[in-house]
Amino acid sequence: MPQPPTFLLLLLLSTGSALALRLCSFNVRSFGEAKKENKNAMDVIVKVIKRCDIILLMEIKDSNNIICPMLMDRLNGEKLLSVKKRYLYHDYQAGDTDVFSREPFVVWFQSPYTVVKDFVIVPLHTTPETSVKEIDELADVYTDMKHRWKAENFIFMGDFNAGCSYVPKKAWKNIRLRTDPGFVWLIGDQEDTTVKESTNCAYDRIVLRGQEIISFVVHGSNRTFDFQKAYGLTKEEALDVSDHFPVEFKLQSSRVFATNKKSISPRKKKTRRS
Repeated sequence: MPQPPTFLLLLLLSTGSALALRLCSFNVRSFGEAKKENKNAMDVIVKVIKRCDIILLMEIKDSNNIICPMLMDRLNGEKLLSVKKRYLYHDYQAGDTDVFSREPFVVWFQSPYTVVKDFVIVPLHTTPETSVKEIDELADVYTDMKHRWKAENFIFMGDFNAGCSYVPKKAWKNIRLRTDPGFVWLIGDQEDTTVKESTNCAYDRIVLRGQEIISFVVHGSNRTFDFQKAYGLTKEEALDVSDHFPVEFKLQSSRVFATNKKSISPRKKKTRRS
């Protein structure tokens, strides 16, 4: 039986010089052996990944386990974070089982170099036809994981298919992540996260929960990264990479980390008087 076409992967990377932590989410679209052999597409994918300290990659088709090792060989990033806990969330809600098309693989990170010292990432890639129910179910994931781990800072991100006809305006009133003011959506409804002609379809989203993590987002860092424009690609070249642009934001660095990065001037030798 062939593997499902979508998997989730979290990579811990660092440029080694950035003082803020950049977190990204990228649907690479059918990332398998054919795309691996496309040198131009792979060069762009690696560039996109290298921009980020943590990146969620989606639609990895890797039944032979070659994509992930290949990426790690090409990236060789310096690890700035550690994994505190991880958990595959199973939806066993009575009377409403198996809501998620792909069960969220939840990871709790420790980050000593940012003001926010730990945060939980909940990835999600919905099926378009069930996106409303799946996004709404994230409220249950939050309640469960907060109780299970006693964590406070949460990041929900991925391809929510939360745009255009998949989630019509009238459906928003039923989604708890929208009606509960405790959840903050960093990628707005008018963002265009698609490589195709401008549609203003914000399929890919980032949502935060927790006053601390909300307070320490770097101002203006939450955005879509247009790799087509950034790397001077034609639309055909961009679509060889993906039909989605990545979405991202940054967390502020801690003062301790910033201080430690400064060089220390050597002491001047005292001039001896004769």
